[in-house]
Amino acid sequence: MAEYRVQFEVFEGPLDLLLYLVKKEEVDIYEVNLTKIATQFIEYIELMRLLDLDVAGEFLVLAATLMLIKSRELLPVDQQVQAEGDEEENNPRWELIRQLVEYKKFKDAAGHLQAREAEQENIFPRVPGKHEFESTTPPPLPAVSLFDLLNAVSNILKRFQQHETARDIFEDKWTVSEKIDLLCRLLAGQPALKFSELFHQTTSRAEVVATFLALLELIRLKQIVVIQPTPFSEIEIRRPPGVPSP
Repeated sequence: MAEYRVQFEVFEGPLDLLLYLVKKEEVDIYEVNLTKIATQFIEYIELMRLLDLDVAGEFLVLAATLMLIKSRELLPVDQQVQAEGDEEENNPRWELIRQLVEYKKFKDAAGHLQAREAEQENIFPRVPGKHEFESTTPPPLPAVSLFDLLNAVSNILKRFQQHETARDIFEDKWTVSEKIDLLCRLLAGQPALKFSELFHQTTSRAEVVATFLALLELIRLKQIVVIQPTPFSEIEIRRPPGVPSP
């Protein structure tokens, strides 16, 4: 896939990834196990590199901070070195949690303002003689983030970890362009496709990667949309309203 590099425009930052991992653990931010989160964070960075996605320097800085916190917490309490003046406000764990809490506040506020803006767009002045009916259009589903997609493809790749062969490593016969054509043909014959169905016939990690990059490229080109009925549920792939069959 060296000839094809996907430039994904909506690329969330490292704190978005950290929030995503906390939500996956279903725990309060103040009680999160940063040692476990650090391992997962590094796994996501490695996955992004495998997929040839640009990993910004901010991800590596946060990864280093998490590894520092992990190294401290793995030591027994009686062996942990307490530097002079190393009070709670200078503790990297609590500093990171404070950043995460503040970031979540701004992110939630932005989401609330965006929802209010969408509500205002549906408010129209009363027109005499015209009956107003309540809209039957269902509310839009939450947007699927890049990390949701990475989590889904990570589960697919794990199927091949125990069955890798020399062919999987050295043979790279799949191209992203071919997978784009295949995905377009699949969606031309049906209105929706489950994420896992894309990989039913894949036989190697290289083919999974090519298929996933094709999906990202079609999302970037607004030829498809991905939805998730509930958090961390099966992702569905659809054509956007008004977009003709490929």
